[in-house]
Amino acid sequence: MKVLVINAGSSSLKYQLIDMTNESALAVGLCERIGIANSFITQKRFDGKKYEVKIDLPDHRVALEEVIKALTDAELGVISSMAEINAVGHRVVHGGENFTTSVILNKDVEKAIKDCFELAPLHNPPNMMGITACEALMPGVPMVAVFDTAFHQTMPGYAYMYALPYEYYEKYGVRKYGFHGTSHKYVAMRAAAMLGKPESEVKVITCHLGNGSSITAVNGGVSVETSMGFTPLEGVAMGTRCGSIDPAVVPFIMEKEGLTTREIDTIMNKKSGVLGVSCLSNDFRDLDEAASKGNEKAELALEVFSYKIKKFIGEYSAVLNGADAVVFTAGIGENSASIRKRILDDLDGIGISIDDEKNKIRGEEIDISTPDAKVRVLVIPTNEELAIARETKDLVSTDEKLSSSMSV
Repeated sequence: MKVLVINAGSSSLKYQLIDMTNESALAVGLCERIGIANSFITQKRFDGKKYEVKIDLPDHRVALEEVIKALTDAELGVISSMAEINAVGHRVVHGGENFTTSVILNKDVEKAIKDCFELAPLHNPPNMMGITACEALMPGVPMVAVFDTAFHQTMPGYAYMYALPYEYYEKYGVRKYGFHGTSHKYVAMRAAAMLGKPESEVKVITCHLGNGSSITAVNGGVSVETSMGFTPLEGVAMGTRCGSIDPAVVPFIMEKEGLTTREIDTIMNKKSGVLGVSCLSNDFRDLDEAASKGNEKAELALEVFSYKIKKFIGEYSAVLNGADAVVFTAGIGENSASIRKRILDDLDGIGISIDDEKNKIRGEEIDISTPDAKVRVLVIPTNEELAIARETKDLVSTDEKLSSSMSV
């Protein structure tokens, strides 16, 4: 089975074509600047050969048409026709309380995704654009929605409820949802394998650290607590997001600066985090370089980021009543030895100790703990696309078997 994985953003469309017989990526591609001038598509094949075209991409449907051309290109493509694609897996950020697992797409599912537009206005609408474009260009091909929020639907009520009037939960669904679920689920599963234990017997704290970052407590393969909340704004400080702050700060700044709700939302989501503190950049490589040259604000931004994560690790150790491992994943978690060290220094009191030499690695699956550490520290590259492809394959295969048995 070949599965096309689609991750549609507002002005981009990432994709992978994965051969599920051996779980290998045949092609990895990206359409950028959709609906913007100077748009283009790039695709890298399994053998490293690249397909690159600068072309006008006015909308997601046209972008997907170009994806089809790239995949089937006579010289640099990887399939002879789209008939070789057996299923499509779509990343969908928000499923609300409707979905605890991935589901095969139909009209009811699509309506539920649209009903969550107001909960994820930056993510669900473009996710839906990708679905609509695929349906128009690939009629009859089974499609699956894989939700970022689904993994966290196992959180108990006391973990996801906010101490606000209950009517706001009943009327508007105001509660913690959590995000990056596909990544947290994947690395928690890999952590159990690295520890040589069944998932059901493992407690891990997974740290997905990128421009957007979240921490999750996973007990027996199940999410029991996570740092992001009603939106991806809650939790640790991030690249441009402020993370958790005193709510009273919001109306205070609005009154002082004469800001609208939209303007304060933009400030908290796009102008805060390490960018806001450093007054320099949301790129941690820039901050590392500046800090090494004595930039005090860059150093402070790195300290704020690391300290907030350290606090969540301690908090989630208590939630789990002890963890077997802490996992680092995503762009920063996988590649920044300095950030990992900042976070993990002085945590020997809860059984964490890392080998500085092992910690120098980038993007490798490895245990960087010292031999005597009670809590293992694992670096595990995430593979959300493969996780989505696996969910898609399982659902489509099950659905086909069910349909076949019912027709007999």
